[in-house]
Amino acid sequence: MPDQEISILFVLKLRAKWLSSLLVLVSIIVSILAMEFTSYLPFIIFGTYASWLYLRFLQRKPETNLKGDPSDEFAFSTFFPEFMGPIVDAIAVICEKICCGGSQISSEEEGHVLGGIPLPGSDPVEASRRRERGARALEERLASAKASQPVKASDDSTDDASENV
Repeated sequence: MPDQEISILFVLKLRAKWLSSLLVLVSIIVSILAMEFTSYLPFIIFGTYASWLYLRFLQRKPETNLKGDPSDEFAFSTFFPEFMGPIVDAIAVICEKICCGGSQISSEEEGHVLGGIPLPGSDPVEASRRRERGARALEERLASAKASQPVKASDDSTDDASENV
């Protein structure tokens, strides 16, 4: 869903991953324009950030027994447009080192090891290569299956096209 585009009034297209940041931005603008809403602003900003922190670092996934979502697609900078990415990344790295103490090792650096020896097939480059090879093999099988299907020859040239639909 992060790469899904949402059309607003058939004029403006936004990515779904920017909606939370857009909500915070609209809330800030409304609170500046209407001073009676400024009391809600800290709850909106910190609530959005706290929910991201929970999902990124604390939520347990029962199928993997891991905490959080360490994927690059869920990095804090992905909630902002691409031109703001480097600025937000620099701030996020500092905050992550303060909060996590640098004790968190990414799954790519750690890898899958057994007794200090990496397990076969745990290299990310090798896994990517295997996925590409599997995708090619699947495409070849589908193409050969499609080519091997007998083409239905129509002897009746007077058939109505609506019968074939």
